[in-house]
Amino acid sequence: MTPATEFRARSKSSTHNFLLRLAELLHHYGTPAFRLERVLIKVASSLGVEGEFLSTPTSVMVSLGVGTDKEMHLVRGNSGEVNLGKLVEFDEVMEDVEHHRIDVEEASARLERIEARGTGYPFVLTVLAFGVASAGAARFFGGGLAELGVTFLLSVGALMLGRVLTRRADTVDLFEPMAAFLVAFASLGLAHVPGLEFNEKTVTLASLIVFLPGLTLTTALNELATRHLVSGVSRLAGSFAIFLTLLFGVALGWRVGIECFGPGFTSTLHGLPPWTLWATAAIAPFAFGVLLDARPRELPVIFLAGFIGFLGVTLGARVVGSDLAPFLGALLVGLVSNTYARISNRPAIVPMTPGIFMLVPGSFGFRSLTSFLERDALVGIDFAFQTGLVAISLVGGLLAANVVMPPRRVM
Repeated sequence: MTPATEFRARSKSSTHNFLLRLAELLHHYGTPAFRLERVLIKVASSLGVEGEFLSTPTSVMVSLGVGTDKEMHLVRGNSGEVNLGKLVEFDEVMEDVEHHRIDVEEASARLERIEARGTGYPFVLTVLAFGVASAGAARFFGGGLAELGVTFLLSVGALMLGRVLTRRADTVDLFEPMAAFLVAFASLGLAHVPGLEFNEKTVTLASLIVFLPGLTLTTALNELATRHLVSGVSRLAGSFAIFLTLLFGVALGWRVGIECFGPGFTSTLHGLPPWTLWATAAIAPFAFGVLLDARPRELPVIFLAGFIGFLGVTLGARVVGSDLAPFLGALLVGLVSNTYARISNRPAIVPMTPGIFMLVPGSFGFRSLTSFLERDALVGIDFAFQTGLVAISLVGGLLAANVVMPPRRVM
């Protein structure tokens, strides 16, 4: 092999390894299929490589090259939690590669440094944000001070449980049912404490709201709408499986709780003044931004997208009804996100994901399943229908936003 041939072989190998590692990291940090495939094709083209990619929630299939030089690769791994900070930094690396400001060796080194870096916020702040987001959900569900306080404590306890269980590979799959069991059991037990009056069902739902796969369900329908059928169907099945595991944990927790403490009281909710709802809507986007590890500089636009989306849903409920109001909220979130993408030249997913997080239909889906659990089939069917309608409305709003205000950049 001549030196020139050897150099080309090393260069080809480095380029392919870079694309494979990039696919693995983008997939691991929650990039949906419709963006991951489009971005990887654009990066591969800028490097002079003919590439084809197929993303699913559990793998990415990669084809590099043409003709007899074509290579097929399978990148295995579950699509992980969204990390907006790292996704933006990956985007900056891809932009530098696309414009040939750095070579693939330097780009690969930067990817590894980003991957090795931990979260951008102290653990205490993440715990606080988790509790605030869950307590905010209790306020959205009409809860009073008692519901907010108990929800905060139980959700933080569930988060701590997750930190313990996810450290071992043999217990990570037990997290959702165990968290649901402990939250349901504890809420029923605390409801029997003298002087502590709250609605245990509202507290259970709000304490588990961050674990509900409402965002996964919406992403799945978005993938189906954009003809990414393999990923969309897989993600849809995965979200349903998470709903069922959470439901099993709650059912077991309530059954054991009733045996230990007696039946719950299901007390009437004592709501807070209306201004607290708007205060919650103003605080929640920051909490979701911290949970998704967004960089501090992106928190203002995350707040703007989330608050405007909530405003759109509130106004839309008065005009088109509560079932279709999410369309207006998602449209506004999409417009804000795409405007941000055009101005900052960064992915629209940064403000869009936390903004949609506030609108996702996870609570409806969970209420549907618990209604079936309580032998109330009509209410269960009604909530199930609302879940699908809200999810479709969100997807329709996002697609409409891309037509009205395209994000302009592919990457």
